[in-house]
Amino acid sequence: MANDQPQDTNDAINKDTVFANPMAAIDRFAFNKAVVDVFPDMIKRSVPGYLTIIGMIGDLTNRYVQANSNCYDLGCSLAAATLAMRQNIGESGCEIIAVDNSQAMIERAQKVMDRDHSATPVALVCDDINNIDIKNASIVVLNFTLQFIPVEQRDQLLANIYQGLNPGGVLILSEKIAFEDQRHNQLMIDLYHDFKRANGYSDLEISQKREALENVLIPETLTQHRSRLKNSGFDDADVWFQCFNFASMIAQKTTY
Repeated sequence: MANDQPQDTNDAINKDTVFANPMAAIDRFAFNKAVVDVFPDMIKRSVPGYLTIIGMIGDLTNRYVQANSNCYDLGCSLAAATLAMRQNIGESGCEIIAVDNSQAMIERAQKVMDRDHSATPVALVCDDINNIDIKNASIVVLNFTLQFIPVEQRDQLLANIYQGLNPGGVLILSEKIAFEDQRHNQLMIDLYHDFKRANGYSDLEISQKREALENVLIPETLTQHRSRLKNSGFDDADVWFQCFNFASMIAQKTTY
C-alpha cells in the first residue's frame, strides 16, 4: 500500500489539546495555527480509517493517473494526500496542484514537500478552492473538504471538477456523512464518540469540538452525495470505504 503516514513527518507530533480545557465561549472551528500545530494528531485520532484512506489515495493515483495531466488536492491541509499522490505517480509530465485557504496549512505543507524528493512537481496554492480552474485533470481529491463548503456552493464545485477532468479521470471524495434513519444516525454518532474516547479524548473535548463545528462542518447523506455527483455528470460513483459516519467515494468520468 502507498505511504500511509499522517501529514507532518516530523519525529515529534504535538498532541491535540485544543479543546481540553473548559471554554467560556467556543469560537467557530477554524484551521488556524493552533489547529495546524496539532493537526496530524487531531486527524489521526478523530477520523476512523484516515491512514487507510490516505494510503488508498496513493494506490488509486497509481491506477488512474494519466501522463501529461494535472492532479488536484483541494483542501490539502498538511499535504498527506498530496504526498501519497506524489509518491505513486509513475507517468511523466504530471503536476500536482494542492490548494488550501489556510496560510498556516500551506506553510507547513511546504515543509512536508521539502522533505520529499519524488520527481513530480507540486504547486502549493493558498486560495479558496472555488476559485481554482480545474483543467487537464486525471485525479481530483476532496479529502474531508466538501463538508466545509457552504451547501449552496457544492453543486457548482462538483460541476467544475467534472468539466475539468479528462475522460477516464477520477474524483476521490471523502466525507463525514449523515444517515436518513435518525436512529441509525444516532448509533453511528455514538459509536464515533466511543472511537474518540478510545483514542484519549475526554467528554469535554468531544462536546466542545462538536459545538465549535456546528454550522461549520455540514454533513450530507450518501444519497445526497450520489445525487450531486450524478447531476454533475458522473455516471459511475460509489463508496469504496466506510467506517461509522465517515466514508470515501470514487467517481469516474467515463464519457469519451
